[in-house]
Amino acid sequence: MIQTVEKLLILQERDRRIRRVEGELVHIEPAQQMLRAKAAAAQGELDQAKGRLRQTEASRDGLELEVKAKKALIAKYSLQQFQTRKNEEYRALAHEIEVCKEAIFKIEDQQIALMEQAEAAQKEILRATQGAEEMGKQVAGQLAQLGAREQRLKEELAGLHANRQELAAAVAENARARYERLVRSKGEKVVVGVEHGVCGGCHMRLPPQLLVECQAEKGIVTCSNCGRIVYYTADMDLAIVD
Repeated sequence: MIQTVEKLLILQERDRRIRRVEGELVHIEPAQQMLRAKAAAAQGELDQAKGRLRQTEASRDGLELEVKAKKALIAKYSLQQFQTRKNEEYRALAHEIEVCKEAIFKIEDQQIALMEQAEAAQKEILRATQGAEEMGKQVAGQLAQLGAREQRLKEELAGLHANRQELAAAVAENARARYERLVRSKGEKVVVGVEHGVCGGCHMRLPPQLLVECQAEKGIVTCSNCGRIVYYTADMDLAIVD
């Protein structure tokens, strides 16, 4: 294998590693966002439970005011009963008192139901609080791990880019330019071996003359089908398999 191709293979492997690290970095932020969303969902569940309790307590306070208002009316009607001397007015006031008492009974039933709802809401708050705390700790730990991993990958990537510059500078300019053009058009696999007379990139059979040139190792040889740089080593089999 000629030295230029060896250098290009090393450069190609470095480029592959750079792309792998960049790919890993791309997935860090979505993973962080997903974790934060989980923590936010747990906190949102807790906030909703607290909101339900506040609403229940507000309803209970409203009913308590209604009871006080009804009792005040009963006191008022009772006083009016004491003051009136007319049977008709007395019976009308007695009816109003009875209506207020029935309303109070109904309100008390609602208060009991709200008390049960409040107890259920408090239990839900306790459960949601524990869940939010556990999720918060879990997310914090995983975010710390992702942050550390992100830092390591960034440092590794910086080192890879620096090393890549050195490797690229060691390749002849014309060969490097050809390699870069191929990478832009073909992707990361542009310097490929020949096995059984077939290009390792497009997997098409190569003309016998190209195989002879590969074996001669006198210069850079490109595939007549896809244009990739092809090479041959002693452990490869040039023979065409039918």
